[in-house]
Amino acid sequence: MSDVHKVVLAYSGGLDTSIILKWLHEQYHCEVVTFTADLGQGEELEPARAKAASMGVSEIYVDDLREEFARDFIFPMFRANTIYEGEYLLGTSIARPLIAKRLVEIANGTGADAIAHGATGKGNDQVRFELGAYALKPDVRIIAPWREWDLNSRERLLTYAFENNIPIDRQHGNASPYSMDANLLHISYEGNELEDPWTEPDESMWRWTVDPALAPDEPEYVTLAYERGDITAIDGEAKTPAEVVATLNRIGARHGVGRIDIVENRYVGMKARGCYETPGGTIMLRGHRAIESITLDRALAHLKDEIMPRYAELIYTGYWWSPERIALQALIDKSQEYVNGEVKLKIYKGNILVAGRRSEGDSLYDANVVTFEDDRGAYDQKDAEGFIRLNALRLRMAAKRYSK
Repeated sequence: MSDVHKVVLAYSGGLDTSIILKWLHEQYHCEVVTFTADLGQGEELEPARAKAASMGVSEIYVDDLREEFARDFIFPMFRANTIYEGEYLLGTSIARPLIAKRLVEIANGTGADAIAHGATGKGNDQVRFELGAYALKPDVRIIAPWREWDLNSRERLLTYAFENNIPIDRQHGNASPYSMDANLLHISYEGNELEDPWTEPDESMWRWTVDPALAPDEPEYVTLAYERGDITAIDGEAKTPAEVVATLNRIGARHGVGRIDIVENRYVGMKARGCYETPGGTIMLRGHRAIESITLDRALAHLKDEIMPRYAELIYTGYWWSPERIALQALIDKSQEYVNGEVKLKIYKGNILVAGRRSEGDSLYDANVVTFEDDRGAYDQKDAEGFIRLNALRLRMAAKRYSK
């Protein structure tokens, strides 16, 4: 431990990371630099700065990363229509490579010997932070206190805090009993009664979205404009990537869109139950598939669907900075060259219906070909006979063999 003189700590200002800050001083006798990321979690972050300063930290970073998060991580992920195990929109997973990137940048800039995080040894986040850090700084030293210390219960943490005069925010009333993670894309809930997968979560748990049954009785229409697969405007008003996500969060939340309750397979091997609210992301996914339906070639669309689960798994398991994810991203981004146009969505009581889609100049949909009326020679139906017979050849030959 004596070779560690300065550590960059991913610091939230909460109980765990405040204890880690003190523990690093005590165990490693090193200087600690704190880094707090504003990823759109909706909390005031200046208290984290003040708390770090009160604990003797002289180098404190509180960075607004909302636009970078949306532009360079959320938007590229949604170009792939990414969803993990059929339901999870990867709200926590996609934030971790950005945090790892910034930890490494601060370590390089401050001359730190190591980085530290507060992820536990049971979860996915330890893997995501560390794989990202190693990919960006191969010789980085990583300290993960939950894998080193014996403070393995809430009671021990509280005792340590008391003995070391670490201030504890004892909240009541609206304090959540769940382990939560929030950012611009989503909010997640774990723990407490959710550890029983048979128990339905209490309605009071949900923080962002209204109960779909209590959502407005009138649907809301929203029009999304796309350029190269990214949303650039909502209802005719230009938006930055972060503004897009925030605006769609508000729209989706008031209509009860984006709640899921799943049991997922963690990378470390266990199954875990989590509840998520991703209102804006749910709208983004539906809209993107709708614009691709008229602008993307069939074989290319199917190829994207084939590689998407692999791409989603790479994000979930922490391989955002891997060569294979970067290569897949290049293919995905190339596929979006002609994904331009508009989608009109109808949002009503937890549901999202596609009400229209159009693309001037880039649509592959031709009403003259597909019509049930006179197609004026745009399609010769007689051609279908040879097409069918050629595709049936192997089936007919197999049938003859099986009949012997």
